[in-house]
Amino acid sequence: MTLLQDAHVWEGIGLAILIVLLIALKVPGMALAALDARGARIQAQLDEATKLREEAERLLADIKTQREATERQAAETLAFAQAEAERLAVDSKVKLEEQIKRRGELAERRIALAESQAAAEVKAAAADLAARAAEAVLTQRLAQATSDPLVDPAVAQVATKFR
Repeated sequence: MTLLQDAHVWEGIGLAILIVLLIALKVPGMALAALDARGARIQAQLDEATKLREEAERLLADIKTQREATERQAAETLAFAQAEAERLAVDSKVKLEEQIKRRGELAERRIALAESQAAAEVKAAAADLAARAAEAVLTQRLAQATSDPLVDPAVAQVATKFR
């Protein structure tokens, strides 16, 4: 009976009873179920995080694709705008040259017209001056002579022709 008086024996018996009692109350199963539930929650969170990561990677790939397409479109638009600007510059240069040529021709025609008008005015002034000079000479001749040697025989001839 010395064995029953030993404290270590009672500790062992208490421990054995505790273990049997825990097994009988299914505490290890509940602990395992709680651990399994927690593991399942953690696994669900990991699955959700994996799904979110995959979705983020897909979105990133889509954004990269859209960015590349946008950059390509921007480059095409820029190239088109540069080509259009060059074409407009060439067209403007051609139109400007044509306009300068037309205005030069118009100026030459106006100058030629002004020269011809000036020449006509000079001729008219010269003719007017000549007519005045002739009038002055004739007026002076008529004033000096009472009869003109050219006019008198002509008047006589006219008189004989009508008889």
